[in-house]
Amino acid sequence: MRAAIRALVGAAIFAGIAMMRAGAQAPVPDGPRYVVTYLEVMPTAAVQGAALARAMRDAVRGEAGNLRGEAIERIGQPNQLVILSAWKDEAALAAHAKAPPTAQLLERLQKIQNAPYDERVTFALSVDPPRAPLGRGAVVVVTHVDVIPPQRELATALVKQHAADGRAEADNLRFEALTQTNRQNHFTVIEAWKDANAARAHGMNAATRAFRDKIAPAIGALYDERFYTAIE
Repeated sequence: MRAAIRALVGAAIFAGIAMMRAGAQAPVPDGPRYVVTYLEVMPTAAVQGAALARAMRDAVRGEAGNLRGEAIERIGQPNQLVILSAWKDEAALAAHAKAPPTAQLLERLQKIQNAPYDERVTFALSVDPPRAPLGRGAVVVVTHVDVIPPQRELATALVKQHAADGRAEADNLRFEALTQTNRQNHFTVIEAWKDANAARAHGMNAATRAFRDKIAPAIGALYDERFYTAIE
């Protein structure tokens, strides 16, 4: 009996170690950092929130090492905003965090925010240069994909292929797959489409539906897909 118990305990420990290894963090590669910053202000402060998001976008565009700065607002919920920024490297991002304008703008946000400031730092999993700027009528889709750690490698392959397939579609302006630096089982997918019709067509095509079917068993939280338009 004791031998059997020891065998069961050993098997459980071995399984636990295997799961830990499957979910272990890989070294974060050097190179650009892509930051997705979620802002939610009080519904009554949507106009002020849009102005603040615009100011944040303009501030990051003027900083050394910045590659891109964009501000978008959620369709149907204009009090929910996102700042999309890209930085040359980790050092440029660290300098941005310490820049006086960053602190000043975050202080303004605290006065009207309806939820805590949420910043996700990521590195490129599959990124190509944008084909066009976000013009009037463009729709941006930001999706947070959270999978259980043992399924990270499978999800990495699926998300990477999803981005490649998306870029091949008509009217796609951008399709980026990003991996979160501190939780590599978390991914952000950023899509930009010429208009709402193109975004809807992508959501219904066979490749997109197949991707969702394949990744569904690995999902660790709600598949969080949100639609936005650019703030001019």
